[in-house]
Amino acid sequence: MAFQCRLSGATFQSLKLATIPIASSSSRFIFRTLPKTLNLALFSRHSAPKAPPFSALIRNLSAPAVAAAPAAETSDIKVVKPQWNAAIDFKWIRDNKEAVAVNIKNRNSNANLELVLQLYDKMLNLQKEVERLRGERNNVANKMKGKLEPSERQKLIEEGKNLKEALTTLEEDLAKLRDELQIEAQCIPNLTHPDVPIGWEDSSKLRNMVGSPRKFDFPVKDHLQIGKELDLFDFDAAAEVSGSKFYYLKNEAVMLEMALVNWTLTEVVKRGFTPLTTPEIVRSSVIEKCGFQPRGENTQVYSIEDSDQCLIGTAEIPVGGIHMDSIVAESALPLKYVAFSHCFRTEAGAAGTATRGLYRVHQFSKVEMFILCRQEESDMYHEELIKIEEDLFSSLGLHFKILDMATGDLGAPAYRKFDVEAWMPGLERYGEISSASNCTDYQSRRLGIRYRPSESPSTTSKKGKTNLAATKFVHTLNATACAVPRMLVCLLENFQQEDGSVIIPHPLRPFMGGVEAIYPKSR
Repeated sequence: MAFQCRLSGATFQSLKLATIPIASSSSRFIFRTLPKTLNLALFSRHSAPKAPPFSALIRNLSAPAVAAAPAAETSDIKVVKPQWNAAIDFKWIRDNKEAVAVNIKNRNSNANLELVLQLYDKMLNLQKEVERLRGERNNVANKMKGKLEPSERQKLIEEGKNLKEALTTLEEDLAKLRDELQIEAQCIPNLTHPDVPIGWEDSSKLRNMVGSPRKFDFPVKDHLQIGKELDLFDFDAAAEVSGSKFYYLKNEAVMLEMALVNWTLTEVVKRGFTPLTTPEIVRSSVIEKCGFQPRGENTQVYSIEDSDQCLIGTAEIPVGGIHMDSIVAESALPLKYVAFSHCFRTEAGAAGTATRGLYRVHQFSKVEMFILCRQEESDMYHEELIKIEEDLFSSLGLHFKILDMATGDLGAPAYRKFDVEAWMPGLERYGEISSASNCTDYQSRRLGIRYRPSESPSTTSKKGKTNLAATKFVHTLNATACAVPRMLVCLLENFQQEDGSVIIPHPLRPFMGGVEAIYPKSR
């Protein structure tokens, strides 16, 4: 009973009694009542393939649009009013439609650019008509102020009444048209860095290879077998209590999780980041503003029944919302945060041996880095984030590679994304343990986070008042410093010993009370 719609870029899958918009072929929405059961609203990011060769297109998938079109056709089908408006620069999209079209194609987006442009033109035309009628209404009002014959006055009263009624109708049509335009335009993904490879995941480019795989002279176990022998986790009991893909951590695994979190926070704070713990329930609108877009059945986020709230899938969402609808002082930038949270993901569509054990679970602990900065600095801070990740994982002795991800693997917000994949000998493959994304102003235009350049020349009006420089949208970046379950997989599988023990990497030992290894309980 899933359905897709373009409402603020979210895909909903619902099993509860509620009024929910169903996508129609005309991009408008009909309302239908669904059976009453558990509600599960799921969100995911847009996917993508190929990157446009346009380096100058890093701005403007947003800025308030004030314009309109001829009277919209009346219909029994209602247009859903968006819960929020992104600051989309429709004129820029129209003026750069070829580049935007290429980007949409490269990223495999379902955005309908032609419809957006049609709606924008209609809106402009309707706006002109509304302004014309307002002008006529004002002229009639001015004429009424003078001395008039009763018959002439009555004629003007009738004319004013007719203009008011016509204007009311057109203004209603204009509001509906703006709503429809906003909904459609929110589906357009961010632009893409010119160096991003075009294609699907297998087209991603190797950026760096760190270390080499460890050679074992004994049969290698996977983390599930190691965990069972060392009594580190219990999937069976968790399945009875919560369902599949849940787990209990036990004994040293609990200490190891705490050590990973505390060590990571300590290291990242040293680099000038402010530590946070965040709310783990947020409004669905904040999730949408952070750029979670429809991607078929590949959905991730749980919603709470009979509310507009969801469980977070990453601390990126609540941290992104901290400065929502605000103007940050330029002198305060960059703002660097490192946040610890629990994360909840549906992992819809995930199955098979590659996802067993701790590799893909519904609930986990994670440490996330987040930066808000000036527009011209985001590429630099993207490099800083991936360097921090490289330093962290190298110091633990892991073998990993860093990939510049292709357009087909970029979510809607990402301008560029680097993934870190570590070698997992028990699983006999590389597995993703981290990523770092530069979202430029895609999220800030939706979240309403701006700054006012302090060094821009200001002007003085005729009245002697100083006009402040125009505000700009910040750029946002996010990167995973530590996703605990996958780090546990790496540590258990890479540092297992022939006697069944697991060596603890040196940096973590002070955070585990000096414990150097995990031994079988029989010792």
